[in-house]
Amino acid sequence: MASKAIMEKSDLKIEDDRTGLESETIQRAFLDNLFYVQGKRPENATKNDLYLAISYTIRDRIMHRWLNSNKYYTDNDARAVGYLSAEFLMGPQLGNNLINLGLFDQMGKIFDSFGLDINEILDQEEEPGLGNGGLGRLAACFLDSMATLNIPSVGYGIRYEFGIFDQEIRDGWQVEITDKWLKFGNPWEIPRNEASVEVKFGGHTGVYHDEEGNHRVAWHPDQVVLAIPYDTLILGYLTDNTAVLRLWKSEASESFYFQEYNRGNYYGAVEEKVTSENITKVLYPNDEQESGKTLRLMQQYFFVSATLQDTIRFHCKVRKHSLEIFHEKITLQLNDTHPAIAVAEMMRLLIDEHLMDWDKAWYVTTNTFGYTNHTLLPEALETWPVAKMEHTLPRLMEIILEINHHFLEEVRQKFPNDAARITRMSIIGEGGVRHVRMAHLAIVGSYAVNGVAQLHTELLTSKVLVNFFEMWPEKFSNKTNGITPRRWLLLNNPSLAELINSKIGIDWAIDLYELKKLEQYIENETFQKQWQKAKHAAKDRLAKKIKKNLGIDVDPKTLFDIQVKRIHEYKRQHLNVLHIITLYNRIKANPAIDIVPRTFIFGGKAAPAYHMAKLIIKLINAVGDVVNHDPDVDGRIKVVFIPDYNVKNSQEVYPAADLSEQISTAGKEASGTGNMKFTMNGALTIGTMDGANIEIREEVGEENFFLFGLNAQEVFDLKSGFYDTIAIYHENEALKQCLDMISSGHFSPDQPDRFQSLVDALKYHDPYLLLADYQSYIDCQDRVSECFRDQVKWTKMSILNTARCGKFSSDRTIKEYCEEIWKVNPVKVEIPAYDPKNIENVAFENQ
Repeated sequence: MASKAIMEKSDLKIEDDRTGLESETIQRAFLDNLFYVQGKRPENATKNDLYLAISYTIRDRIMHRWLNSNKYYTDNDARAVGYLSAEFLMGPQLGNNLINLGLFDQMGKIFDSFGLDINEILDQEEEPGLGNGGLGRLAACFLDSMATLNIPSVGYGIRYEFGIFDQEIRDGWQVEITDKWLKFGNPWEIPRNEASVEVKFGGHTGVYHDEEGNHRVAWHPDQVVLAIPYDTLILGYLTDNTAVLRLWKSEASESFYFQEYNRGNYYGAVEEKVTSENITKVLYPNDEQESGKTLRLMQQYFFVSATLQDTIRFHCKVRKHSLEIFHEKITLQLNDTHPAIAVAEMMRLLIDEHLMDWDKAWYVTTNTFGYTNHTLLPEALETWPVAKMEHTLPRLMEIILEINHHFLEEVRQKFPNDAARITRMSIIGEGGVRHVRMAHLAIVGSYAVNGVAQLHTELLTSKVLVNFFEMWPEKFSNKTNGITPRRWLLLNNPSLAELINSKIGIDWAIDLYELKKLEQYIENETFQKQWQKAKHAAKDRLAKKIKKNLGIDVDPKTLFDIQVKRIHEYKRQHLNVLHIITLYNRIKANPAIDIVPRTFIFGGKAAPAYHMAKLIIKLINAVGDVVNHDPDVDGRIKVVFIPDYNVKNSQEVYPAADLSEQISTAGKEASGTGNMKFTMNGALTIGTMDGANIEIREEVGEENFFLFGLNAQEVFDLKSGFYDTIAIYHENEALKQCLDMISSGHFSPDQPDRFQSLVDALKYHDPYLLLADYQSYIDCQDRVSECFRDQVKWTKMSILNTARCGKFSSDRTIKEYCEEIWKVNPVKVEIPAYDPKNIENVAFENQ
């Protein structure tokens, strides 16, 4: 062939436009994508056109790595991990992919040569709001770590058309706006229509006997929905290995029904399409309404069934293995109870679709799944009414009852004559409305169960799940959460990352324990000043963003006191507000008082139906409106609420923090990962002995952590006895003054009783013990202020927080999962350089 002859005679070095990493090659590929994909010339291209063109350019390079990774893993028959999560809060992808390719600085120079600012291009990317908070962000960090550690892995979830709502603040109130994250398209996803599968709902079951006379069950559904996979490639840091996030979109099996249309029923002809597509329309519908609960159950089963069908297809048809060894080649991790229905669905697929006998199917199932518990709150341990399950998933309900029957027989054998234990451990809760306990199903059907922080796991095994721990102690372990240092320090905090790199190199990005080398500079005055300068640069960046977006002037020299997380009573944002009011009252009593100036920064969303959480947001803004405009305060206190807090908006927040507020009631937070992001970026923590705070304090040193409040046992003891909230209210004059000001309408003169329900909840109920912890918190905050006055001391503490955060890398967490639970080994992918002469060796295989 002529082209081959030309290539053989040519001595030119060729770098492929789709895979090359030289600046000239990337520029050429970028301009090609702008012209041929976006259909724009440079002179009339919008910033969004530029963002899409460079995203497609980078995606080509990731695609090259993923196709080779996929083939490499298949050829080597590597054991793989499937991570099942109803949420994946990935955040913007372009910046992270540039970091992981090692191209971020290079791309900045390329855009400089075009007269463009790379940060403005990065800002064009929409946040994929596919999660509510920590659970989804943890899943995203885990995927980044699995790819970086060369672990064969796939994340499985839901492609919500509309993610978590965008939050606007109007007159101090949260207002929910539709999250149209797909309105301009998504350059990172690849639809895989040919890999679609069908998912069943409703209907009834029927009994039959197979050719060998075995008793079998067939499910005759009312509705069959098509699950369409969309793949997002997850690149590891400076490695050729690439993982994939497969998200499922629901569609009707038939988009248009001509029989209905021919009868004149146009709406009937499209109704099935609309109903089917609603399943993945919105992230987590309001589950207070019955329709919302049904839709949420359908969402969970939809993505789980599609995932299991997909993994079985890959195992049997691509790898050509027997289903009897499925668990030897693939392990599936259930991220909380949302995918717990996978235990019953795996049994259905094995016994109904693949005709495996029950005992063999149960062995495969229980050796396939691991389960991560993420909550200690009883109301968050998911349950479903049996009647709803029977209506929506009739075959699954039959299987769950059968699983429970076998399980309870096992319990009776191990704990004879203990009827109360049977009631406590049953997968079916009989109290009131009969319900399926999804956490129980996950535990019974998994080979491993883990908590996500030392305290969390201790409370699980001693209280919440103690009966299961007594039955299977070998199943339980702790895997303290972690975060990826690539996004949360290297990408988001360039000024601090650059300083760290100049002193100890870049190896910390793949081994966070390397940061410990910073301790050698702790007494170096020059380094202290450089650290302060880097922190000030981050604070200045956030201050400018606050001024631009909210019109509020904040001084970077003040103490940036930050609490950003989901708004919930147990996270106690209103305890933070009581501190602000306490400082305000001190100033009003003595306008000349010398206090350390602070900027209080809040961010977070309240669930749309959670009235008290939304009232807390209003209170924060109401107090801020008074404090920020009182001339007596004179700028010594500023209160800022950042709207629509998400991964993208957090990029300036974590680096800017001086003080990290981790003040949840002890024993309520499973782990937390925001606390780790602050610590990694040199913030000091004020916190309770809750979640991962305990381990952060152990790692950074007690002297570098501001501890206050009751511990988990003291909380339990206090709530078990008589908690006299009224006595605390009357005995603590400063606390009484704060609560009286709120209830009197001082911060809501237009409606004096606006916050009365919030004050009453504290005075007469206080389930999260704000009043009990108030004085300890105020005293601790006074210690914070005194420490901040000594900037040398504060800087040393800040450096040590960063230097000692090595444990909190998600790389460490994933290594522990791989070694202790999944038994999965890394497989390093090595991709040969592009060689056009190899084109004659291409072989096509139908997979």
